[in-house]
Amino acid sequence: MAGHLIELDSVHKWFGSLHVLSDVNLAVDRGEVVVVIGPSGSGKSTLCRVINRLEPIDAGTIRFDGRVLPAEGRALAKLRSEVGMVFQSFNLFAHLTIVDNVTLGPIKVRRESRAEARERAMRLLDRVGIADQADKLPAQLSGGQQQRAAIARALAMQPKAMLFDEPTSALDPEMVGEVLEVMTGLAADGMTMIVVTHEMGFARHAAHRVIFMADGELVEQAPPAEFFGNPRSARARDFLSKVLH
Repeated sequence: MAGHLIELDSVHKWFGSLHVLSDVNLAVDRGEVVVVIGPSGSGKSTLCRVINRLEPIDAGTIRFDGRVLPAEGRALAKLRSEVGMVFQSFNLFAHLTIVDNVTLGPIKVRRESRAEARERAMRLLDRVGIADQADKLPAQLSGGQQQRAAIARALAMQPKAMLFDEPTSALDPEMVGEVLEVMTGLAADGMTMIVVTHEMGFARHAAHRVIFMADGELVEQAPPAEFFGNPRSARARDFLSKVLH
């Protein structure tokens, strides 16, 4: 089914007097991979968080799959189950095994049988390369393995879109590649993704579109080759000169 899956229309968000999202307009198509880059404090993480209503917005509208985002209640819970989120910190339940972390949502929210949920969880853990760690606790895994488990957990809800908020920034450098590889595979499989990241290589290779944010505004957006090869705004040029050299 073609068409926009995520639409933000004149979205504003304040934290006190700080205008963190300023008149943001963005449409993301089904199967599109959008990478959001920009300096710290530019509103990138907040952009992710308003899309699945972890943060309320102060003005504008957000639509997901043609419906305006509900403010609360069951409709919001349903929406959240359709939008997977992967955070900087893995947010796994420390007292549950990896496979139990992955099956929790499908059993509790989607009312799947334990056997069905476990079967899918094992397939997903295999897909992200850690099926052999299924019965361990999160603390027994490396950071890269924990983040791959968090991706499997988000995928277990069979989401229509995935949001990634700096998924590799808490990892040791040698673990970054294994997480980006999983994300690149998801992108290749046609998952709709919004990825906030500092990994410019991922932006170049996996994104359909790169968005550059600064001071709460979408300053410019373009396909990766165009954006990295010929950024139009002085701010993007300045940012790239710092991160690429």
